[in-house]
Amino acid sequence: MNPQAIDFRPFFQQIALSPLSAWLETLPAQMHLWQKEPHGDYGKWQKVVENLPQIQADKIDLKNAVRAEKEMPLTEGQKAGLIHQLKQLQPWRKGPYHLYDVHVDCEWRSDFKWDRLLPHLAPLQNRLVLDVGCGSGYHMWRMVGEGAKMVVGIDPTALFLCQFEAVRKLLNGDRRANLIPLGIEEMQPLGVFDTVFSMGVLYHRKSPLEHLTQLKDQLTKGGELVLETLVVDGDENTVLVPMERYAKMKNVYFIPSVAALIKWLEKCGFKNVRCVDVAQTTSEEQRKTAWLENESLADFLDPNDKNKTIEGYPAPKRAVILANK
Repeated sequence: MNPQAIDFRPFFQQIALSPLSAWLETLPAQMHLWQKEPHGDYGKWQKVVENLPQIQADKIDLKNAVRAEKEMPLTEGQKAGLIHQLKQLQPWRKGPYHLYDVHVDCEWRSDFKWDRLLPHLAPLQNRLVLDVGCGSGYHMWRMVGEGAKMVVGIDPTALFLCQFEAVRKLLNGDRRANLIPLGIEEMQPLGVFDTVFSMGVLYHRKSPLEHLTQLKDQLTKGGELVLETLVVDGDENTVLVPMERYAKMKNVYFIPSVAALIKWLEKCGFKNVRCVDVAQTTSEEQRKTAWLENESLADFLDPNDKNKTIEGYPAPKRAVILANK
């Protein structure tokens, strides 16, 4: 293993005596292979993580935010250094993070989504949780803040892994959340998670019903699926299939109505399927910041009609659906 490589062995030890122990049949070999063939910039990003200062937080709040504080503020030099290092890991998409005196103002106010869905969830206290397509792990830390016993995030993007490990380091090395760089299609069906989240993933899948089945295969009997995805208005037969791009995204395949999505879940064998929230994405929730050099929502919408994408499709509207195995 590269001496600076992010080390997955502590996670393997963590799960060895847990309901996830069966995962050790495949996961170590997969991670060994991933370490051998990572993204081209992985070495540079992991160096940033390695060089982050060892700051010990006096207070950590994961219940109301993702926040770490010291009683003694950082010096201006320390603060400037921390900002410089964290900016090496741009773009920061999901957040925000309040790390000592540094406010990582990410593209997405992911706390808005969390506040919308939290009142509807089965309590996460002592639950084993999977977050599919977890990005840099913002929501995973909020799940820990709600008392989850262990949160596992999967996301194949090397940058997100390094962002997650940077935040973990600044949260006193908290190991209640772990990010594994895999896609769900690479996971063996474990059937042990009490809650499985899939947020912002379904519309990127060429086979949405296959994705829903993969999510179900990770849940324990009676476990809860939390599905958040793009939707359009319409009846149970309405599904938008964008041609070239949707809101400038190339890899968007199917955007169903809420009624069609409920039908898909029932077809896959889920029970107690219900929609608990629908919200149109606003420029308060998704916008360009100093932590993102790329375009954001304002660039994806028709400048003359904010209810349409630049391609003329309905503007992004997102629903949260809950269901049980």
